[in-house]
Amino acid sequence: MMQRVLLWGTIFSAVLAPLPVRGQAPAAKPAEEVYKNIVELKGTPADQVDPAMQFIAASLGVNCQFCHVQGKFEADDKGAKKTARQMMAMTAMINKTSFGGRQQITCNSCHNGSTRPAGIPAVQESDTPAHPAAMGAPAGGAQPSVDEILTKYVTALGGADAIGKVTSRAMKGQILVGGSGTPIEVYTKAPNMRVTITHNSEGDSYTAFDGKAGWMGSTGRPAREMNASSSAASSLDAEFSLALHLKEMYPQLRRGRPETVDGVVCDLVTGQAPGRQAVRLYFERESGLLLRMVRYADTPMGRLPTQIDYADYRDSGGAKVPFRWTLSRPNGRFTIQISEAKANVPIDDAKFARPSGDVK
Repeated sequence: MMQRVLLWGTIFSAVLAPLPVRGQAPAAKPAEEVYKNIVELKGTPADQVDPAMQFIAASLGVNCQFCHVQGKFEADDKGAKKTARQMMAMTAMINKTSFGGRQQITCNSCHNGSTRPAGIPAVQESDTPAHPAAMGAPAGGAQPSVDEILTKYVTALGGADAIGKVTSRAMKGQILVGGSGTPIEVYTKAPNMRVTITHNSEGDSYTAFDGKAGWMGSTGRPAREMNASSSAASSLDAEFSLALHLKEMYPQLRRGRPETVDGVVCDLVTGQAPGRQAVRLYFERESGLLLRMVRYADTPMGRLPTQIDYADYRDSGGAKVPFRWTLSRPNGRFTIQISEAKANVPIDDAKFARPSGDVK
């Protein structure tokens, strides 16, 4: 089980997104040419079928076997699968007729993590509002501009000059999943190369972005290139000096209402750009540091969020970087805790390249 979790979920890997800006993978075949018995997702790129299923599973709080027969995923034996098709058609129809084709209604709109939609509002059971987090933080007078927020962020990290002087890092630590830790190494190099190596008992697993495309692999097995959507997410994580490149990556950054993260007031900045995932960035108002990034991956059924919480900022080569980050998705979460980081170490580009044969 641990091997499966790490292969699929190791640091910022198989997340969904539009085509990456740097390098594009060939267009995927339509779903009906790859999978058997496709009905509602005909014409959908085959590499988006799994993301669509993940979205449905997360929206209902179930696993694959709720609708599918183990080992015979094409079978229509279960009534839940037939119902799911009807619901997919229903949401598509609502979005087409009521929202001009925009994906406003999804499975999660009604199910919200339950197999049965709640048709009746819940009563308030205490004097505290039922959803205080949705209220955000009070505005509190004049708010800083996006430029002011980003300038404070760069300053908090040590300044643009200090950030620019670091061009590589080699880090060691642990990936923490379900209360147990596994050794991990993270290598990064400017402008946008990254590889993580998780040392499992069964062998090593790799998640990497070589500057143009992402790939994954494990010891004794052929490395496989990520599909375009996953590669796009990996490219965002591989940006070596994110603080200096945010405005270039997202030319139309906007300030949102202040919100709180674990009780800390944060300035919110949102960004969207062609070929990139939409993001929400939470900067601690007092320090200016980035505490949280939420990015949204488009799937045929709706957007899947990935939340990354940053903590334990320390100096590394004259600039601050987080030594701890926690990645949370609808179906799980894990934490990376770095114990050692070395800046400006020589790292050959070959370390990020996808092997042509089995991973060693």
